[in-house]
Amino acid sequence: MFALILTTALSLLALAAIAVKHVPDGQVYSLYRHGKPVRLLQPGTHVVLPLLDRVGHRIDLGGRVLRFEEPLADARDVRGTVYWQVLEPERADAVIEQADQLIRRGALEALHGEAEASADDRRALGQQLKQSLNGSLRARGVMVTRVELDFA
Repeated sequence: MFALILTTALSLLALAAIAVKHVPDGQVYSLYRHGKPVRLLQPGTHVVLPLLDRVGHRIDLGGRVLRFEEPLADARDVRGTVYWQVLEPERADAVIEQADQLIRRGALEALHGEAEASADDRRALGQQLKQSLNGSLRARGVMVTRVELDFA
């Protein structure tokens, strides 16, 4: 009898423990129920429905860095660093897992379009690349803050 009460009490404590989610500052958690997004958990402590709700993505609102290297048509290699961050986690939640690929693909497409630019125009080309990326990423809740290019 005592073992049954102890097991029940421990089970209830375990359920209570998994029902409490703490979101650290600078992050947002997307909460999913039955595989569909329900809401975003802002920084702080939240109570969720145990066994029904799960955290889908832990979205860092701070800056992120993406580095790439690509050979261009004129036998030069271009290396770049793209600094980006999530501005609207509601929109970014759907694409956060593919954000690096989206940025890399957009950067490489824009660079191939500007392959004839000289290495002296790195800053101007970086600015054009930033504007091009932001044009396609803003609608997805992501913003490129800086692009640095280096031609080899």
